[in-house]
Amino acid sequence: MASKKVLGRGLSAFFPEHEEKEKKEEQADGESSSALAKPQKRVNVVLRVPVDSIRPNPHQPRKEFDEERLEQLASSISKHGLIQPITVRYIGEKRFELISGERRLRAAKLSGIDKLPAYIREVNDEDILSYALIENIQREDLNPLEVALGYQRLVEEADYTQAEVAERVGKNRSTVANMLRLLSLPAFIQAALRDEQISTGHARALISVDDPEDQKAIFKKVIKKGYSVRQTEKAVKALDEKKKAQPTPAKDSQNTFIKEISNRLRGKLSTKVNIKSKKNGGEIRIEYYSDEELDRLLELFDEIS
Repeated sequence: MASKKVLGRGLSAFFPEHEEKEKKEEQADGESSSALAKPQKRVNVVLRVPVDSIRPNPHQPRKEFDEERLEQLASSISKHGLIQPITVRYIGEKRFELISGERRLRAAKLSGIDKLPAYIREVNDEDILSYALIENIQREDLNPLEVALGYQRLVEEADYTQAEVAERVGKNRSTVANMLRLLSLPAFIQAALRDEQISTGHARALISVDDPEDQKAIFKKVIKKGYSVRQTEKAVKALDEKKKAQPTPAKDSQNTFIKEISNRLRGKLSTKVNIKSKKNGGEIRIEYYSDEELDRLLELFDEIS
């Protein structure tokens, strides 16, 4: 019974000096929590913060929370307290903003406790995004897509280079680049990765398949036949070798025709023209090198129409 009571005290069971310090501050300030006693001066320390005074993290990279696992964590918190503190910053008027630990915060609310241990960090508005994303990305329970989206937000919103992202999260630059490539996959493959139907290794192998139909066909085999990553890589390699071995006279003939049309358009428009064939149709790319040249091309198109 005694050990259970100690566990119920949460952080104070491991840091008795923290509990004693809290009691002294509560007596001196007449507050119910040391987190409310001039919190702007309390940084880089762990305090017991009222749950209702913490607002969610607007930069949370995790999009989905498993309700069953939240309930399990809430049950554990009810019995033993929250052992690992969340991380917050003080935002004024005795309010805090979560930096990392949203799953723990949600579970704490479900458990019904009114205070929980929080590490108070001094972070300004400009750095809050990067701190929040980095601390969450470094957790091991994010799925690959959540990590990739976190990297992307650091690049797009925090204006980091891939090298800077890699340095901040402690990964190789190639690892960051490969994770970002996952976001180029079609939605149905991303969904399978998110739902753990395939692994990151499967997804990386599928990225290298250029043709969407071929990519979809291999993906279906991975799901239906339960391909390992190695088998998926072999299927992609076999497809690539098959395409290379196919005869190309018709393709060469088509290339000659496309080249002839490109030259004719180049002569008519007096600028570089590229024609790219696709499985169904293709695209024509017309280049220009100044606003004046663009105006000239528009006038020419007006005359044609």
